[in-house]
Amino acid sequence: MAQIVLDRLTAQFAGGELIEVGSNLGNEWARVKRESWSAVAKFLRDDPTTKLEMFIDLTAVDRLGLRTWPEDAPRFDVVLHLYSVSHKHRLRLYSAVPEEDPSIDSLVPIWAGANWFEREAYYLYGVRFKGHPDLRRILMYPEFVGHPLRKDYPKEKRQPLVRRQAGTHE
Repeated sequence: MAQIVLDRLTAQFAGGELIEVGSNLGNEWARVKRESWSAVAKFLRDDPTTKLEMFIDLTAVDRLGLRTWPEDAPRFDVVLHLYSVSHKHRLRLYSAVPEEDPSIDSLVPIWAGANWFEREAYYLYGVRFKGHPDLRRILMYPEFVGHPLRKDYPKEKRQPLVRRQAGTHE
């Protein structure tokens, strides 16, 4: 259990950066405002009490059509998993990202390992990471249209056929 992490977060960001914190079966989580995303992440890494120095995972979630969420809630969540090697605790951090402006600060300056995870979330969901050093697609060819893990992406959609010259491996 990492209740101490939630306590430190609540004490440090009492000014409204935190939206909600909680624990479910020993798995602690926090929801932060999009504007505070990188500041909270940097604090979690650098604070000696939390010391969540290991970046584990980052992804996005498309909440379109989920019955458990209010209709006026932002469409996407960016989800970050962190772990403290020295303290043996973990935390899941969420931030909502609206469909009208699907962007959030990049965490690459804090954890270099976030690079490809953010690129993947950009490609699959269309979430842009502000300040990312190389935000481009990594899984499909550049001519691919759309974001295939969005819930409104049509499964029957045909993509443009791109012919390559023989012998090129781009």
